[in-house]
Parts: sequence; C-alpha cells; structure tokens
Amino acid sequence: MKYMIMLYASQQDYDVLAGRPTPGKPAMSGEEIAAMHEHMGKANQGLVDSGEHVAAHGLTAPVHARRVELRGGTPVVTDGPYPETQEVLAGFNIVECDSFDRAAEIAVQFINPAAEGEYVDIRPVLEGVEELSVP
Repeated sequence: MKYMIMLYASQQDYDVLAGRPTPGKPAMSGEEIAAMHEHMGKANQGLVDSGEHVAAHGLTAPVHARRVELRGGTPVVTDGPYPETQEVLAGFNIVECDSFDRAAEIAVQFINPAAEGEYVDIRPVLEGVEELSVP
C-alpha cells in the first residue's frame, strides 16, 4: 500500500532556513542547512534502495501560496493565505511498503530529533472509492 508522509513547517521555519532569524529561532548556519540536506538525501536514497520510494518533494514557502475558493460561484484567488506562525504542508514523501507500522518507521527519519515536538503525519493513499468507508 502507498502512504503519504506529510512534513510541516511555518513561514518562520522557511525564514530561518533562508538565513533570517525570527523571534525565538536563530537563523540556520550553512553547515546546519548542509547537514539537514545530507540527512534528507540519505533518508530518501535509503527508500530508493529499499524499493519503497514512490515520490518526494518539498514545497515553497507559504508566502508563495495562493488560495482559490468559490464565493457565490465566482472563483477568488488570494495571495499568501497563511499567517506567519501557522504550520503548513512543507513537503511530502510517498512510500510503498507493507504496513502502516513500516510507514511509521520510515516517517521517523523525517523528524528532526533536535526539534522537540516536531511531527509528521502519515495517511494511506486512496487507491479506490471503496476505501472511503470509515470502519
């Protein structure tokens, strides 16, 4: 079964990653960013090597997001709908593995152990309408 592992971040997280300190969060150094990229690269390569990798992508900062909604049947597009402190989807990995437990084992690799409280979400990827029923 396929599972999506969803990684979250706030605009502040993107700012410190870009070298801009925010209240309570110092800017990341070049060495810290390189170490993070190396860790993520190794984790993704491990999934490729095990045959469990399906897809993985990071997303741009929330300030680049646009929200599209219908108001009275008319499409309305707004820029940067996310407040600076709200967490948004920052990236995802789709893996194909034998069980939810294995997906959870994989997901742990994408949590920064130095960031207490950081989390990821895992959801099975819908492969048919019959899977929409809730037990």
